[in-house]
Amino acid sequence: MFSDIGVVAIGRNEGSRLEACLRSALRDSPHVVYVDSGSDDNSVEVAGQLGADVVHLDTTRPFSAARGRNAGFQRLIENVPNLKFVQFVDGDCEIAVGWIEAGRRAFAAHPDLAAVCGRRRERYPDASVFNLLCDIEWNTPIGETRACGGDAIVRCDVLQSVGGYNERVIAAEDDEVCVRIRQQGWKLRRIDCEMTLHDADMHRLSQWWRRCVRCGHGFAQGFAMHGRPPERHFAKPFRSVLFWGGVLPLIAILLIWPTRFMSLGVLMLAYAVLWAKVTRTYRRRGLPTSSSMIYAASCVGGKIPEFIGACKYGWRRLTRSTTQIIEYK
Repeated sequence: MFSDIGVVAIGRNEGSRLEACLRSALRDSPHVVYVDSGSDDNSVEVAGQLGADVVHLDTTRPFSAARGRNAGFQRLIENVPNLKFVQFVDGDCEIAVGWIEAGRRAFAAHPDLAAVCGRRRERYPDASVFNLLCDIEWNTPIGETRACGGDAIVRCDVLQSVGGYNERVIAAEDDEVCVRIRQQGWKLRRIDCEMTLHDADMHRLSQWWRRCVRCGHGFAQGFAMHGRPPERHFAKPFRSVLFWGGVLPLIAILLIWPTRFMSLGVLMLAYAVLWAKVTRTYRRRGLPTSSSMIYAASCVGGKIPEFIGACKYGWRRLTRSTTQIIEYK
């Protein structure tokens, strides 16, 4: 048990996954807060029975991961004002044995470190191709990084100094807060250590599609907020989404009649070239050929739903409409 670190778990209708999450948190810390976003299963009862401090989000306001993390962190600091670190974790994740200790060692070795993350793995990568895609996505490079994901240990004083998570950001809110942390001169690091087991529970194409839409929304909003130099946050992926998911297909459609459908063939050829390029990139990173081909297909095929997500953000910004979370399960 580490008394200088608290845990904030967020979730909605996570069932048995939440129980595993909270048990792993309570194993390592006496200060555990669970933030519930309007669950209609037994999540709240389970969290209370296990001994977590439960926070209920107001259901009249739109839910978001950023809002949940802020509410949990605020309760944590109220309970333990001098807390040094906070581990954020999603309710569908289980914290690995030894992770908290490894994270604390990283902070001791690097005084300029504001946040640390490790290897997030999918619990059932073989259950579906979509779960496998998530497992590949989580395998980011070791060392100093520009962002940590939703599961990470963060210094409490640093998070307070930047004002916490931005509750207007409904996707990639963890990337956005990391931008503000780095702007204050702090470092972020991914260490070579098992961190969490995540259960994506994705088995349908529609779930993958909605997740891509959410990703595109995050790219567009992140670029709008921090896309200018020198930060250029999400500039590269946002441009890629606009070109491959929007401009190129639109040109091909407009040229269908003049080219007697040849423009669609050129579009498919362009996508095939991009797929081959991404496949080679991940093979060079050590990923097996079959997995590289599958992940590349997802990257290319995801451009269109990501473009839709970017357009959703653009429309919401133009009309100043209320931002709603985009859920995939």
